[in-house]
Amino acid sequence: MKVGQVIGTVTSTINHPFFEGEQLLMCDLVDGAVSTGDYLICTNRVDAGTGDKVLILDEGTSARQMYGIDTGPIRSVIVGIVDEIDESH
Repeated sequence: MKVGQVIGTVTSTINHPFFEGEQLLMCDLVDGAVSTGDYLICTNRVDAGTGDKVLILDEGTSARQMYGIDTGPIRSVIVGIVDEIDESH
């Protein structure tokens, strides 16, 4: 799992049929409050929006399980919205 911040939406006029009706979000990966300089494009299972800090599942098999499919062109899925990160431990 990774933590990211949604920085925008991705629009594609031509795509695989799997993505029909799916919202794609661009997420800046973060380590604590600092950007790692990397990003992921993720499907959105939790109605996240721009500016939200999110929990990202970034592994193909687990991502496909979120959709209940055995095969498909999916890797990264937003599975939670982060309310707070406590780094004191």
